Amino acid sequence: MNILISNDDGVNAPGILAAKQAVEDLANVYVVAPDKNNSSVGRRISLFKHLKLESCELEDGSKAYSVSGSPADAVIVGADYVMDEKPDLVITGINQGVNISCDVTSSGTVCAAFEAVSMGIPAIAVSLFIDPKTSYKQDENGEWYVDYDFTLAKKVLHDLVLKIIDKGFPKDVDLFNLNVPTNHESEEVKITNLSHNMLDKKVIDNTDEEKSEIFNYHLEENQKK
Repeated sequence: MNILISNDDGVNAPGILAAKQAVEDLANVYVVAPDKNNSSVGRRISLFKHLKLESCELEDGSKAYSVSGSPADAVIVGADYVMDEKPDLVITGINQGVNISCDVTSSGTVCAAFEAVSMGIPAIAVSLFIDPKTSYKQDENGEWYVDYDFTLAKKVLHDLVLKIIDKGFPKDVDLFNLNVPTNHESEEVKITNLSHNMLDKKVIDNTDEEKSEIFNYHLEENQKK
């Protein structure tokens, strides 16, 4: 089995290494991802610019490729150029933040999986809930950092791919949107529906002293896509 792994957080994000480690014992794994963070770009593809493809290494020393484009670009380049043949499965993630609401069409993680499906390749989009109460920690110098615990996400992803290898995807299903909590009382996997909660799109006025009009959206942690 050949698996292509991509993401929207960038090739150096810790989640993509976790995704590779979760399934590398099950298949031949290729990693092709954006060269930098591309959260919330949806299914954007680069029609009017050249893309740069570079070989790089993940933290464990394994080979990967970076693409100067969007998550969808990375999936296309990976499946159609880097790999000798079309992958059997595309995995996107593990995303830093959940994708559980009906605004998943803006998510680079989920839409990269949609791009794979449009190419006839089944896909899994994987996201991790970052609990602000337990995931934010301070180092010895008092600097804050995020402690990403991918343990359960890696286990669930591994088991899901193992089941797909054994039984395939369910009838009329070609994409799983998998969301895993940081803190959990049970490891039971449940099939559910997307929430109707949407990103708060109220505009914040950050006009500076020079009266330059600077605006941005208010974004809660875990709404990152």
